[in-house]
Amino acid sequence: MTGSGMVVRDAREDGPVEIPGDLAAALHPAVCEAADRLKAVAAAVYLLTADGAELKAAMIGGSPPSVFTLPGRMALDAPYASARAVSDGTVAVLADPDPRADDRPGGTPYPYTVAAAPLWAGEHRFGALTVLRPEDRGGYADEDRVALRTIGDRLAVVLDALAARRGPITPGHLPVLVPVFDAARAQPYPADAGEAAPGAESPAGSAGLAVWGVPGVPGSAGLSLMYPLQRLADMLNRATTMDHVVGAARFCVMSPFHARAMVLASVGDGRLWVIGHSGDSSDLVHELHGSVLHAHTPAAQAVAGRAIFVSGDPDRPAAEGLDHEMYAAAYLPLIGSRHVIDVPFTGSDHVVGVCCLSFGGPRRFAPEERAVLTMMAGRLGSAVERIELTRKRQAYAECLQKRLLPPVLPDVPRLTTTARYQPAAATYEVGGDWYDLIESPDERVVLVIGDVEGHTLESAAVMGQLRSALAAYATEGHGPAALLERTGALLSRLGTDLLATCCVVALDTADGHAEVALAGHPAPLLRCSDGVVHTLEAPANVPLGVAAPTPYRAREHTLTAGSVLMLYSDGLVDPRVEDPGDGAAATFRSAALEAGADLEKLADRLLTEAPDPRRRRDDVALLLARYEGAEDVPRTGHLHIEARDLRGAKEVRGLVHDLLCQWGLTEVSEDLQLVTSEVVTNALIHAGTDVDVRLRAFADRVRLEVRDSDSDPPVPSPFSLSEEGSAEAEHGRGLFLVDALASAWNSSPSGRGKTVWLEIAIPAS
Repeated sequence: MTGSGMVVRDAREDGPVEIPGDLAAALHPAVCEAADRLKAVAAAVYLLTADGAELKAAMIGGSPPSVFTLPGRMALDAPYASARAVSDGTVAVLADPDPRADDRPGGTPYPYTVAAAPLWAGEHRFGALTVLRPEDRGGYADEDRVALRTIGDRLAVVLDALAARRGPITPGHLPVLVPVFDAARAQPYPADAGEAAPGAESPAGSAGLAVWGVPGVPGSAGLSLMYPLQRLADMLNRATTMDHVVGAARFCVMSPFHARAMVLASVGDGRLWVIGHSGDSSDLVHELHGSVLHAHTPAAQAVAGRAIFVSGDPDRPAAEGLDHEMYAAAYLPLIGSRHVIDVPFTGSDHVVGVCCLSFGGPRRFAPEERAVLTMMAGRLGSAVERIELTRKRQAYAECLQKRLLPPVLPDVPRLTTTARYQPAAATYEVGGDWYDLIESPDERVVLVIGDVEGHTLESAAVMGQLRSALAAYATEGHGPAALLERTGALLSRLGTDLLATCCVVALDTADGHAEVALAGHPAPLLRCSDGVVHTLEAPANVPLGVAAPTPYRAREHTLTAGSVLMLYSDGLVDPRVEDPGDGAAATFRSAALEAGADLEKLADRLLTEAPDPRRRRDDVALLLARYEGAEDVPRTGHLHIEARDLRGAKEVRGLVHDLLCQWGLTEVSEDLQLVTSEVVTNALIHAGTDVDVRLRAFADRVRLEVRDSDSDPPVPSPFSLSEEGSAEAEHGRGLFLVDALASAWNSSPSGRGKTVWLEIAIPAS
C-alpha cells in the first residue's frame, strides 16, 4: 500500500516492495475484533521493523482522541505493554498507554489502560496486538486476556502464511488509521493470505497518487491523513531549533507523501533564504536560496499567499522553469502564527516563508491531500516564525552582552591572561555576568568577575553600570574591599531591586602579592606550578545591593611563579553537586591535566566540561591568569591596528622583524612574518574591527596572538554547495600556511570577538 500503508519486503528484490491490500486486509479484521470483544476505544497492531530493533504502529483502529495517544514507535526495551508482550511472549497490561508521562507537557497520564498480546507463530515474532480501554472500565479480567491472546494468535498465523509467500513483513513509515466497526462488519481473514483482498489494488490511472487508509473502509483515508498532521503538531510543539522543525517536517510531511526532497525557506530583505532541507535537495537549495520575491516563480507566488501544486500533468500550463512531464512539486506558504490567530490573511506581509516539496515524477494531489498539506504548512509557519524570532532574540542578547564585555584584555607584564563568556542557551535572554582586567596606578592588576541576578535587559544594564563603577574606583587606587563597598553603595542608589555577586583580586606582579575580596561570589581557585589546586579563601561578605552589617573585608595571599588563577561565575559548575566549590576545583584540576600550560586550551577545556549550555539556565564567565613570576618575564611586543587599515599587515611584519632581531631570534623571523601577515590580513578583512597583535618570546617558543572585537565572527556557510564557496566563509590559504609553519595554533572566542594564536618553536642551539 502506498502512502502510509504497510511495506512487505520481497526476498527476491533488493529494496522494499509496496504490496497493496493483503497485509491491510489481514490486520483490519483483527483490529476491529479486538476493539469490539474487549470493549476498547482503540486497538492497534505493532510490527517489528526490518532490523528487529523497534516496533512501529502499522494499523490503529478507533476514533480521536484515543487513536493519537498510542505511541507511533518504541524500542523493544521500552516500558510499553506492546514491547513487553513481544519480548516476553505473554499478555502485558499497563495502567497507561504511554508510561513515559514525565516526557509529556505537565506529565499527566492518559486516562486509559492498555493490554497487549504477542504476535508469535512458532519461532517467528511479528509484533503485538494492543488495545486501549478507558480507566473507569477497570482492568482486564482473565477472560479478556484470553480473548486478546486468541485474536493475536489467529492474526500471527495469517501473518506467518503471508510472510512465507511474500517475505518479511515490516510496518510503513506511518500507521494506517481506520474507524472501528463491530466485528461483524469487518472483512473476514482472507482464505489464502497470499491473495489480495477485494478492492485493495491501487485505482487505475492514479500514477503518483498516494493511497491512504484501507480501501473499501469508509473514513479510513481521512483518518489516516490526519495522523501525520497530529504527529507534526505534537513534534513542533516541542521543537526548539530549526533542526527540530526540519526533522518533524521530514518525518510527518516529506516521508508520508513520498517526496524526493524538501526545503524550508524564510522571507527576508525581499528574498528567500534556505533555513533547512532534506533529501535530494541540492537543486532546490540553489533554486531558492537568495531568490528574489518579485520573480515569476512558483516559490514567489507561494510567498504571495497562494499554494502552488505542480502535478506533472502535460495538459496543464507549465510554470516557469519546470517540466511538468518529469517534475511534480508543492510550494506551500508558511504563515506566521500571530497572523493566523489575530487577523485574516490579507497579503504577503503575513507569510514568513515557503515549504517546497519535490517529487521524482508526475503526481496528482487529491483535494484531501491539498487540504492536509495546507494545514501542515500553517503549523510549520508558526514553528518557523517562533524559532526565527527566538534565534534573533538570542543573537541580539548575545551581541548586547558581548558589547558590555571588555573587547580585549590589556597586555600586562609578568601575567598571561585569557577570558571566556558563554550564554545559557536554555534562557535565550541576555545575562548579567561579566569579567574585567584593570590596571591600577600603583602597578597592581585588578581581576574582576561578577554576576547580576536575572536574565533581562535590566540585568545587562546594571551589569554595565557596575563594571564601569568598578573600573573607575580601581583606577583611583582603591583596594578590593573598598572597591566592593563603594560599588555596593552605588548599586543601592540605582533604583533597582537586583542584586549582584562579585570577586575581586588585586595582584602585584612584581612580587606575587594578591588581595582577594568577595561579595557573595565563589572564591577564586589557584593551581600551583606543581599541579595542586586550592581555593584562595576570603570572607564571603554580602552580595552587592544588600546593606552590609559590617565593612567588607579582604584576605591576602602570595602567588608563586607559574601558578594559574581561575575566576568564574557559578554557571561553570553543575548546580546539582553538593559543594559547588569542590566541583569547580575538580573541573579545574582535570582540565589543566588535559591542556597543560596553554591557557587558551585550558579555557576551552573548562567550557567543554561545564554543564551543557542547551540545558544550563545560567551564563558562564571565566577569567584565567598565569603569574609568570618576577624572574621569568617573557619578552613582549604589542601593536594596535585600526579597523580596515590594510597597511597594518606591513606594519606588523616590520614589528616582528625588529623584535626578533632584537631578541636574537632571526632564524624564525621569515616564517613568523609570513603567517603573521596572513592572520592579520584575515582579521582586518573579515572582522571589520580594530585588531590587537601581541608577540611573546619564551625560552623555547615564540607566541603570536591576533585579537579582533567582532561579536559575530564569520563561519563557513551551510549552503556553500559549489566550489565557489561563500564570500563570508573565513577560510583560505592563510590557515593552510599557519597549519604548515606553526607548531601549534587555534582560534578561540574571548568574550567579545575571538583570538587566533599560534606558536613557532625556537630551534635548539
